[in-house]
Amino acid sequence: MGTIYDEDEVSNKNINAHKTHDDHTDQLDAGASFVLKSKGSWVHSGYHLTTSIVAPPLLSLPYAIGFLGWTAGIICLVIGALVTFYSYNLISLVLEHHAQLGRRHLRFRDMAHDILGPKWGRYYVGPIQFMVCYGAVVGCTLLGGQCMKTIYLLSNPNGEMKLFEFVIIFGCFMLILAQIPSFHSLRHINLVSLVLCLAYSVCAAAGSIHIGKTSKEPKDYSLKGDTENKIFGIFNAIAIISTTYGNGIIPEIQATLAPPVKGKMFKGLCICYTVVIVTFFSVAISGYWAFGNRAEGLILTNFLDGAKPLVPKWFILMTNIFTIMQLSAVGVVYLQPTNEVLERVFGDSSRGEFAARNVIPRLITRSLSVVIATTISAMLPFFGDINALIGAFGFMPLDFILPVVFFNLTFKPSKKSFVFWLNLLIAVVFSALGVIAAVAAVRQISLDAKTYRLFANV
Repeated sequence: MGTIYDEDEVSNKNINAHKTHDDHTDQLDAGASFVLKSKGSWVHSGYHLTTSIVAPPLLSLPYAIGFLGWTAGIICLVIGALVTFYSYNLISLVLEHHAQLGRRHLRFRDMAHDILGPKWGRYYVGPIQFMVCYGAVVGCTLLGGQCMKTIYLLSNPNGEMKLFEFVIIFGCFMLILAQIPSFHSLRHINLVSLVLCLAYSVCAAAGSIHIGKTSKEPKDYSLKGDTENKIFGIFNAIAIISTTYGNGIIPEIQATLAPPVKGKMFKGLCICYTVVIVTFFSVAISGYWAFGNRAEGLILTNFLDGAKPLVPKWFILMTNIFTIMQLSAVGVVYLQPTNEVLERVFGDSSRGEFAARNVIPRLITRSLSVVIATTISAMLPFFGDINALIGAFGFMPLDFILPVVFFNLTFKPSKKSFVFWLNLLIAVVFSALGVIAAVAAVRQISLDAKTYRLFANV
């Protein structure tokens, strides 16, 4: 585990070593001081990484494979795992390199500022990351409301409560969790989150296998639709898989590590990707095997045939409860970049973290942030379509393209080396996929536009 630091020593090291390149000051701003505390171990980074990657959107993987078929679907899952694990390690190595030079970057935009130039950090990476992370918060709130509605309808099939009411209930729960002061403070919640994602993934896989064995309906693994729909379906599926592996906050997670940081993120990523392999592949393979091209956008929906449950009712209730609980943790993790920006703008680092001068603005701004996200979720229950577009413009650059670009610009590998050309290939391929996925997302929005209605009860 390396040297053990007490809190005062860590705090002093932060002040001396963490020079945020964004504002060129020796003193940490309130966002870095209060939200991105560098006190965690590599185990804690594993919890944070798992919560940010292994989230309920993995329950849509059987649906994505339905557009690709067995062979292409499994290949895309494997490539997604390999490329993201590689990219996240590259970005960690770049962060470690700059930390050794005395410029430890605590935020994605700090990296972009230092490596690409100030305009890239301020006008591209910063806004893109904020949009992706806040979109994830909105998406989690909506999905939490949908899971709550499923539980309600199982218990009361003729109930009259609407989706937006459940979204508001989930938003109230998020409102409480959002007040947790720092990213590091979430470490115990994220350990529980790790257990929960394993729990609902096991439930989803077990339920799919049970239904697949007992159902008399023939399984159809053919690709549906005409040629145009098949082509756009393939790119939609690639976008879903890429977004499911997405993170977008690697620098912020590495910022929670106590110095020295060397090698710690790799260990954390090993924890995370062990869970990724167990959950992603078990749910994707079992779900597609059981339902074929009938797999729904959320595989738990397939556990109901109309109002009739295909597995015991308590099993569906339990799986949805696990999902709801983890969604709240995922939502709070993706709130951290927003919290950091708000703390930086409205906080005062020269005063204590829990001084009234900082507590009151923190309470007001974080509450407003959650209220706005909840309102968007309630108003736009079709936000999944919009999130696909955000993912194409956001997760692709942040998780697939920028890490390899940062590595090549920082370490300048020889143009004859394998690493240089591998990184260049990843950047080019995923840039093209990002553009195509964005076009596919816009097409899907236009197809679904006729069903869009504010506060729709879907």
